[in-house]
Amino acid sequence: MILLVIDMQNALIDDELYAFDTFMERTTKLIDAARKNNVEVVYVQHDAGAGSGFSVGDEAFEIAEEVAPKEGEKVFVKTINSCFGNKDFKAYMESQEDKRLMIIGLQTNYCIDATVKSAFERGFEVIIPEGTNSTFDNDYMTGETTVKYYNEDVWEEIVESVTMEEAIEMMGK
Repeated sequence: MILLVIDMQNALIDDELYAFDTFMERTTKLIDAARKNNVEVVYVQHDAGAGSGFSVGDEAFEIAEEVAPKEGEKVFVKTINSCFGNKDFKAYMESQEDKRLMIIGLQTNYCIDATVKSAFERGFEVIIPEGTNSTFDNDYMTGETTVKYYNEDVWEEIVESVTMEEAIEMMGK
């Protein structure tokens, strides 16, 4: 199993996110549990391009301190929503014998959604722990509605939705 941490970057870590405190508590807890159980933690950052303020070298681009990678943990950079758009990430993931991929991070309706679907199409068993992806309100839906829509409807047939307790138990196996 790999714990994939997507776009937990300074520009996006904001208390305007749906269920911000719960989201941060749960993502931090899962990262800690993965490390304690020798589950590999892989990070992916989004680069919006030079001059965007959300690119390599910008403070907003950096992974938030609360969830920052430890020395030796892999970090990939993507320029499109799906993590599989990075050829090195794609090759690394496809080289793994264990096809279980637990996905956490931001934003539910952008990079999480694109990566969930790409992983499923490539034969990965996608696991989504409850309360570990989030997003902001938009012109059409609240963050809460968006998160529920994706977690309970859009992904219903392609992911295994689990509680925090179940996610941590899976890491121990």
